Amino acid sequence: MQLTIDHETVYRYDDTVSHSTQYLRLTPASSGHQRVVSWQLELPVAASESTDAYGNILHVLTLDTPHSEIRLKARGVVETCDDWLGQPETLPAPVFLRETALTEPDDAIRALAAAHADAMAANPETGLAALMLAIADAMPYTQDVTHAATTAAQALALGAGVCQDHSHVFIAACRRLGLPARYVSGYLLSDRDTHVASHAWAEVYAGEQWLGFDISNRKRPDRHHLKLAVGLDYSDASPVRGVRRGGGSEALQAHARVSEADQQ
Repeated sequence: MQLTIDHETVYRYDDTVSHSTQYLRLTPASSGHQRVVSWQLELPVAASESTDAYGNILHVLTLDTPHSEIRLKARGVVETCDDWLGQPETLPAPVFLRETALTEPDDAIRALAAAHADAMAANPETGLAALMLAIADAMPYTQDVTHAATTAAQALALGAGVCQDHSHVFIAACRRLGLPARYVSGYLLSDRDTHVASHAWAEVYAGEQWLGFDISNRKRPDRHHLKLAVGLDYSDASPVRGVRRGGGSEALQAHARVSEADQQ
């Protein structure tokens, strides 16, 4: 399957920003699951390219002249398949046992993990699938009730959230059970209006391999998913993060469109 992606992010500020730096993980890498046919970034100025600690393609965009808007575009075509095995790895799996501020477990997450411990010990894939469904049931997909800094514990207590929150709770519970787990950012081809095309899911290291779980959609990732970046949590794998000096209040608009290339 060939997916066409058109992703635009626009930041607007009340006042002039004197300096800003944006960290962009907006470029997918080719792997056994996906082959990048074409990809380009449209940025205000040229950005430096490198690879971060997790193996993600990272662009650093620095604007050192006054500005009140930043417009970022990513476009491309990527061929995907259902095979997720044999992905290149930069770090050993145990690195992803580390807790973070966004994935620190509380009593409720510990109880959730404990309730699935026996099933995972008997059959990791079956147990992980059951955990995925339990989280989806406990936290119906609901937009605009959480934000980027909402923790896994807060989202579970709220009983609602989006793909970021579902992934954080799932990751926190898996790490509690001693299973390395990581956050995945990417895109999803979907005909469901409630789930935006820019997406997130989780991967767990079990049975000597990384297994993906799309909690929001209650399924394993397949050819409809395109991976951008991985990390310990959202802050490591977010497509766009930045810091700035000045600007006052900020308004963010982001839209990602994913379609089948052969239908264009």
